[in-house]
Amino acid sequence: MSHIASLRAAAAALALAGSAASAAAQGFETAARAAYVVDYDTGTVLYEKEASARIPPASMSKIMTMYVVFEHMKAGRLALGDELPVSKAAWQMGGSKMFVKIDSRVKVEDLVRGVIVQSGNDACIVLAEGISGSEEAFVKLMNQRARTLGLTDSNFANVTGWPNPEHYTSARDLARVARHLIADFPDRYRYYSEREFTFNGIKQGNRNPLLYKPLGADGLKTGHTEEAGYGLTASAVRDGRRLIMVVTGLPTMRARAQESERLLDWAFREFDNYTLVKAGQPLESAEVWLGDAATVPMQATADLRVTLPRRSRDEVKAVAVYDGPVAAPIAQGQRIGTLEIRIGDRKIAETPLVAGAAVGRRNVFGRLAAAAGRLVNGPPR
Repeated sequence: MSHIASLRAAAAALALAGSAASAAAQGFETAARAAYVVDYDTGTVLYEKEASARIPPASMSKIMTMYVVFEHMKAGRLALGDELPVSKAAWQMGGSKMFVKIDSRVKVEDLVRGVIVQSGNDACIVLAEGISGSEEAFVKLMNQRARTLGLTDSNFANVTGWPNPEHYTSARDLARVARHLIADFPDRYRYYSEREFTFNGIKQGNRNPLLYKPLGADGLKTGHTEEAGYGLTASAVRDGRRLIMVVTGLPTMRARAQESERLLDWAFREFDNYTLVKAGQPLESAEVWLGDAATVPMQATADLRVTLPRRSRDEVKAVAVYDGPVAAPIAQGQRIGTLEIRIGDRKIAETPLVAGAAVGRRNVFGRLAAAAGRLVNGPPR
């Protein structure tokens, strides 16, 4: 028999929670052609607009370029102190540049800063050729890695974001690769917060407008072409909570800065993260059949942390679902149910529930008595 029990122990924590993200997003509008905001820790989507639509990423695609570069560094195939040669193709690359000199050699760390801070197309080519021998070969690595990272709406045709009909991504995919880069390379992510970098006597500032405001922003990358408009993939931390945001298709640099700030402020203001249940916390008790105890406590194996709106708190509830009574013997740690977090009839999160204690079987006389009682009274309910 399936049992559903409200969790008394979680009631106080649940009083802090809110309703669905989609409900909170109603009424919020952005001028961006596409937009996406996600909580870094929980993966909860706080806002989306045309999130899976194919868009030209412009220089925001350099996040994927740097992911592959950092992966080679992590594997020991490339070091910050290594020097890579500058080809004619890299030197003559147009668009934003770090101004490398033809036939020179440049340290990898300078090239990393040249890509991240100065958005140098030339630096991208130097890195790609140094790692794979050619830009084309490096792009194959980008697309292979994009598939394993779960980028479902992306295809990369170059390492710079140079306009190409076969070079596209989506706001959701940009947020996904940004999240992976932050998680997988925390020691390298620090470069994204640098506001300026000087190379060959030429100082350039980071194009990310959020780094110059007290917003908690610490990366990632801007992008702009005539077709793409102005875009930004950014991350910010406030009170220990990180969000990742993508906007694209805005008409001006000023609009990009203003809309990014407005969207981040809204997301931090309207949502928060709540730990509803702690690992090992006693929750509900499940009935036991033929056990030396009538019930067994249920507990979660891990903390359950969810992102919810700060308002509409009365719609959230937690329930324990299990098939019971649970037949003895029961081992401590044995899975016996599921904790579900619901808003109305909609399940928004769940986590396994296990036995918090071992329960042995009754002795033979106890089992006979229970069987007799079942004949007289029917099965336990």
